[in-house]
Amino acid sequence: MPRPVPGRAPQFQAPREPRFAPLIAAAVYIVCALALVYPILGGAFLVNPSSDYLSGHAYRVFGQEMLARTGDFAQWNSLILGGLPFIAAQHGDIFYPTFLLREIMPAATAFNVSIALHLVLAGFFTYHFLRAWALSFYPALFGGVAYMLAGQVASLVSPGHDGKLYVSALTPLVLWMIVRAVRDGRLWAYGVLAIAAALCILSPHFQLTYYLATLAGPFAIYVAFMTQPDGTRFTGLVRARRLGLAALSGAVAAAIAAVHFLPLLEYIPFSPRGAGVSWEYATSYSMPPEELINAYLPQFSGMIENYWGRNPLKLHSEYIGVAVLILAGAAVGYAARRSFVRFWLIAAGVALLVAFGGHTPFYHLWWLLPKMNVVRAPGMIYFIPSFAAAVLAAVGLERVLAQGVSRRYLIGWGIGAGVMTLLAISGGLEGLGRAFVPAEKAAYLEGNGAAISFGGVRSFFFAALALATLWTLLRGRIRGTTAAIALVAIAAVDLWTVDRVYYRFSPPAAQLFASDPTIEYLQKLPAPGRTLVIDLTESAFGDPYLRGDAMMIHNVRTVTGHQAQEPQRWIDIAGAKSPTPPLNALRTAQFRRLANVKYFLTNVELPAVVPQFGGMRFERRVGPVPNAVGTNVWLYEIPEDNPAAWVVPVVVRAPTDAIRETILNPRLDLSAVGLADSTSPLPTRPASASPTPTGIKVNVPTYDPGHIVLELDRPAPDSSTLIVSENWYPGWRAAVDGRPATVGRVDHALIGVALPGGARRVELSFRDPAYERGRPITIAALLVALLTIVVGVAAPRRIRV
Repeated sequence: MPRPVPGRAPQFQAPREPRFAPLIAAAVYIVCALALVYPILGGAFLVNPSSDYLSGHAYRVFGQEMLARTGDFAQWNSLILGGLPFIAAQHGDIFYPTFLLREIMPAATAFNVSIALHLVLAGFFTYHFLRAWALSFYPALFGGVAYMLAGQVASLVSPGHDGKLYVSALTPLVLWMIVRAVRDGRLWAYGVLAIAAALCILSPHFQLTYYLATLAGPFAIYVAFMTQPDGTRFTGLVRARRLGLAALSGAVAAAIAAVHFLPLLEYIPFSPRGAGVSWEYATSYSMPPEELINAYLPQFSGMIENYWGRNPLKLHSEYIGVAVLILAGAAVGYAARRSFVRFWLIAAGVALLVAFGGHTPFYHLWWLLPKMNVVRAPGMIYFIPSFAAAVLAAVGLERVLAQGVSRRYLIGWGIGAGVMTLLAISGGLEGLGRAFVPAEKAAYLEGNGAAISFGGVRSFFFAALALATLWTLLRGRIRGTTAAIALVAIAAVDLWTVDRVYYRFSPPAAQLFASDPTIEYLQKLPAPGRTLVIDLTESAFGDPYLRGDAMMIHNVRTVTGHQAQEPQRWIDIAGAKSPTPPLNALRTAQFRRLANVKYFLTNVELPAVVPQFGGMRFERRVGPVPNAVGTNVWLYEIPEDNPAAWVVPVVVRAPTDAIRETILNPRLDLSAVGLADSTSPLPTRPASASPTPTGIKVNVPTYDPGHIVLELDRPAPDSSTLIVSENWYPGWRAAVDGRPATVGRVDHALIGVALPGGARRVELSFRDPAYERGRPITIAALLVALLTIVVGVAAPRRIRV
């Protein structure tokens, strides 16, 4: 590179494109991912005590075992919360391609691999999106590193939010295909776009996919109306055709995902969100505006357990990266890509307003969008500003390598970084925090002062490295290639030093989810019964048995569960929503009978009678023994007659609200009468006096997920009804002595089967009707998308539309 002439701007020479550029980019992204996940190579499990995947792992193991056993995807989960639909209630990535990993390796290993793989894909797809926009190798490489290691992407492993990571990784692929489809008119790209968008839905993080759609739609419109690279603009007909095909791709994507999307839509009215949620709930986990400082100084609001901010907890990072922010700012005012920069500035600004949620009036407008009244945590849209920052940083690096950057800009950044450092080490930022910290978290803020000071120095160090590199390039002391490589390395190391805090590992899953004597006892029981699992001391944080759904792995049915989508009617009678202990199980014998409760697993030694639990009686069966994670546990039997099924002589029609109150009233003999509302098809008749219980005992030779066989010890009387302690949901079918029988909801939430006189054997099976409808739609739509790709690629001339 020639030395600059004094008083004249230096002449920059674009770095050469390396050979095998995509392979080099992929190698860089693999190294970045391995720098975070390398302990998995030694068998470590990429979960921590705060991870939702402590419960999610049980769902994956259950789903894969059912797939292996039946040859079909699991449709019903009978092991937690009274039973609930497996697909519709969102038990994770049932149809997302990661389920194939679980076919060839253990579920825990598949999770580890999927996290690493999607980090790499986030970088690689960003690289290709930027290359499609004609950015050269090094800016595109930088953009990929900036996005894959952005806090909102890389740190998602900390809360165990794999679905969010999947959508975040697929976002640049969706946008890349919009460029190839709408700008370039490539037919094959519409097919890939449909599949990529469908994968986002199947992740299945519908809320993040919704946010992606609000970005992808405006981006497609921008691409259609912008001035094209050759200086022309599309005609109205071309715009309409290409945007119409892009919209059609979105419809095909929804159709591909119908196998999961339709069951969810049908389930919403039965779920806790069926009636919508309150404004307070919808805006919970909004991003407090002051926490935008974390984009530069990630220690500001405290990291993980040191978090002092206005949300209940925060297990992820919003760190963008110092070098990324410096280069993103350099993109502003770049004439060569003015409209592109403007689009991403607007996208980032709007997404930030959404992320701030209830902290600004803007969210009142956003809340009017369809289905926004059934979700919460608007702060998760921050992945869009993170992506926008990565894109702008890539453009900024392109500008730097093409024409440099003003010394004034670098000096301004240096002054700004210095001021932030002074505020951090002098206590100024801690003082700012006092204006926002909730009273109950004041101690966290006070204890975070040293971290803020360290963070200020750390951020200044990386700012100095990036600014020094840019200054040296501006002075002509290093070549553009050297500067670009140095900036990529600075950004990667900078982000890695923060991201690594969120990568916490556990022992191998075989050890973490191992059995213990309490589980072995429950597995040998001859009759089905549910176990109430509660951490009474609130000291078993991170225990997947007392705080999660690990009992599922051992095929033990529990009253409790960590699934956030249990049927609303189960919540009604349980008295609480998971993971809160079901209050009625602790104080109401009626609920325990309805729920087939027979055992109590906890971490406290209990007396024979506990007055605080409504006089519940306990008989110790096992304990104290340490479980797999070292918690001392006790298993107690509850000496009550709480069968899995019973026969009542009569069912009485009653209003829903009255049923909910009456079935928990101890004066009602649940063995003598059932209660059904007007929606139930079960035959009913009035009862002027308390009926006499039938006294029929019901044996249960089979109680599998979605398949229950029951045998009566003597013939049923005419017009009687069998009640099964399992949540009713559309899709349950019954055969009585081999003949179809009427099935309906009874006792507010449970399954009722109409019995003819003399009935002895009942077989129940579950097939989700929405899944049955969605499966052929999925297959047909997937074939359409694949055919579009094949035709678009294999045609003698690449088809343009």
